[in-house]
Amino acid sequence: MVLDLKAIRAQFPALERPAIFLDNPAGTQITRRSLDRIHDYLVDCNANHEGAFATSRESDKLTDQARQATADFLNANRPEEIVYGPNMTTLTLHLSRSIARTLEPGDTIVVTRLDHDANVSPWTLIAADRGCEVAWVDFDVEDGRLDQDSFKAALDRNPKLVAFGYASNALGTINPVKKMTKLAHEAGALVYVDAVQYAPHGPIDVQDLGADFLVCSAYKFYGPHIGILYGKYDLLDELMAYKVRPASGQLPWKFETGTPSFEGIAGVLGALEYYAWIGEEYGGEFKERYQDKFEGQARTLKQGLAAVQEYEYGLSRKLLETLGEIPGLRVYGLDDPRDVEERVPTVAVNLEGIHPRRVAELLDERGIYVWDGNYYAICVTERLGVEESGGMVRIGAAHYNTPAEIDRLGEVLREISIL
Repeated sequence: MVLDLKAIRAQFPALERPAIFLDNPAGTQITRRSLDRIHDYLVDCNANHEGAFATSRESDKLTDQARQATADFLNANRPEEIVYGPNMTTLTLHLSRSIARTLEPGDTIVVTRLDHDANVSPWTLIAADRGCEVAWVDFDVEDGRLDQDSFKAALDRNPKLVAFGYASNALGTINPVKKMTKLAHEAGALVYVDAVQYAPHGPIDVQDLGADFLVCSAYKFYGPHIGILYGKYDLLDELMAYKVRPASGQLPWKFETGTPSFEGIAGVLGALEYYAWIGEEYGGEFKERYQDKFEGQARTLKQGLAAVQEYEYGLSRKLLETLGEIPGLRVYGLDDPRDVEERVPTVAVNLEGIHPRRVAELLDERGIYVWDGNYYAICVTERLGVEESGGMVRIGAAHYNTPAEIDRLGEVLREISIL
């Protein structure tokens, strides 16, 4: 079933603004269900954790509901495997300190040049602190794919931890996560996956992937600014958490330092309820795909993500075809419309002779919002040789974008290219 874009866009109050939002890789617009959950929480049960009174009990009940929904979203074994935090970067820096305690001088950590720096620096920092070695995995500068030979060479060093992304936040490339995780485990390593860029665009099944840890951010999938960490229960249980003494050391609160953003957690629930709505309304054709493995909320969430993914394949094709017709424009990474299943609709480009910041400014003047620079994927821009010249322009579509908006983007880029 094709998504009803009028009904979809009606779920996002921000889309009433006369603008084209193609800045989505840095943060999507928030769905009305998420906004309502945040509002209702702050009005009806705004209280701290484990109090002996009604609003605290109601707050805890809502938090438990959100944690279960998040576990269903990622297919975690149990809700205690879900940790909330301010953002993915903070969660990763926090957990990396705990993992550092398990490392010895001379141990190897593997990172990639395709990753956002939030899945690089936390590991290189603890490597420096613990006297560990860092093995770097390269990517192909022509097509943006992670170099699997480089990855296997890094695994030959018997690393203790391997960190890589599900999808590149700069080039949009989707990595073969399940295969890479299997190889890393065979080498004896723990696996830490950054799924921030992938999570809005397709179903995630951490049990099928086999990842030990996986992180994402709700503000990238139509919710509030909050990060989410999945970790296998036994690993989270074994690791020491750095937190103040009176706070609970039990899962799921063990790694949640201080008072969490309970309203943000409520907003996560709203965002996931939105995906479930898509699954119910538009995901029927994917029911058979998931009915043997999932049921209830977990199945409707997978159906919703599958429906989004199918629509975005078409949007990605149109985006790549449109960009391919712009004089003087270079697409970095996978640029063939036939390869859309290997990427998310996040595309990095440059226009010959025009600074990326200027391109973004000219698009803004015409009501089109995009990002420029390195978007914290500094290893990518350095490897491509564009960091010193301003990085790249990043165009990121989401399922609430329309083909007409892509047409308008093409028109404006053609105008800019001949200025």
